[in-house]
Amino acid sequence: MSYRDALEYLYDQLPMFQRIGPAAYKKDLGNTLALCAHLGNPHRAFRSIHVGGTNGKGSVSHMLAAACQAAGLKTGLYVSPHYKDFRERIKVDGRYITRCQVVAFVEKHRDILEDIRPSFFEMCVVMAFDHFARERVDVAVVEVGLGGRLDSTNVITPLLSVITNISFDHQNLLGDTLPQIAFEKAGIIKPGVRVVIGETHPGSAPVFLEKAREAGAEIVFADQHFQVVEKPGGDWESAVYDVFKHNELFRQNLRVDAAGPFQRKNIATALQAWDVLLQNGLLPAAPGRLSQAFDAGLARLRRLTRFIGRWQLIGRQPAVLCDSAHNEAGLRAVLQQTSAMSFRRVHIVLGFVNDKSVEAVLPLFPPAARYYFAKADIPRGLEASVLREKAAGYGLVGKAYVSVRNALKAARRAAGPGDLVLVTGSIFVVAEALPGR
Repeated sequence: MSYRDALEYLYDQLPMFQRIGPAAYKKDLGNTLALCAHLGNPHRAFRSIHVGGTNGKGSVSHMLAAACQAAGLKTGLYVSPHYKDFRERIKVDGRYITRCQVVAFVEKHRDILEDIRPSFFEMCVVMAFDHFARERVDVAVVEVGLGGRLDSTNVITPLLSVITNISFDHQNLLGDTLPQIAFEKAGIIKPGVRVVIGETHPGSAPVFLEKAREAGAEIVFADQHFQVVEKPGGDWESAVYDVFKHNELFRQNLRVDAAGPFQRKNIATALQAWDVLLQNGLLPAAPGRLSQAFDAGLARLRRLTRFIGRWQLIGRQPAVLCDSAHNEAGLRAVLQQTSAMSFRRVHIVLGFVNDKSVEAVLPLFPPAARYYFAKADIPRGLEASVLREKAAGYGLVGKAYVSVRNALKAARRAAGPGDLVLVTGSIFVVAEALPGR
């Protein structure tokens, strides 16, 4: 079996959320536990940090992984979905799982896969755990896929649970109110395992507090302790911050190898998580090295972890910016930031999945921009012509294109040197715009 054969088998045989949507979501942990048992329970063979939330969980996961790597810890990182390469999901010290290892996993366990019939995501999670166990990582940072309580990653018992924030997303699966969504996210809180919450919100905080009380888990809210202020001197690809703890300067000139309007909150969450890990001696490294590792890791975030797709500049003159914000809170932050910047004109390449309530997010977009509507090349993609018609109802005018690539080409042709081309709306739209295969 070749690597391409292995991927085609996984894509064709296993229900895949990014392709077919909610039909691929399994609302229990049975398949994951059965696969883990077949493999000798690899999820019990390594320390882990579990990161969930609505927005920012991917960024916080990468930040914590970078800090662990900078501390000299052999670090696994599981994230989802992938942009360009399936292997982005499973990394050790920033190195993708090899093609040969993917093929070997599929060949060795094909019979059990066909017997259990897991979802694509369930299989990916177990492949990651098996890889981390075989690689004997010191710690693995594991990003929740969707929700928390019933997410396949929730079979681990971590050193620390982290929930970045709560916003409206996947309401058809997680609930229509913030307390309902928070209940699902709070499902990663484990008995006796400390938990960090990124943001204090009146709709979600009581849910987290009650769940932590029931579980006997110490809980801390990052925004009640840390405030992060962006300073002049950054650029598209990096930023500099001062960090305050209890209103006193805690970190000065913290340089982060990433930028974007949401990173202030993500840094506060990651720093609070790091502080809990250090103060409680949860990581296996010398304290002196750990204390410097957070700063060193964030300064090399992209290089250490291959962090992509978030506030990523892929062209200049015109500036071409990709960001995979896809829900109300994420898109509002991106659009507020870009509207505050000085551009002659803004061109927006826009696409969504067809189970997204676009009526909730289209009012956020500026009518003065020029739009290039596109459907990502997945079955879940919303047809560009349908999106164009919906957008017109909100005064957003543009053309529909047969592909993201064609939409981006048209936007680049139309944009002048002082313009901005923004690619957003879905991780799958961004994936097709990013350079590479």
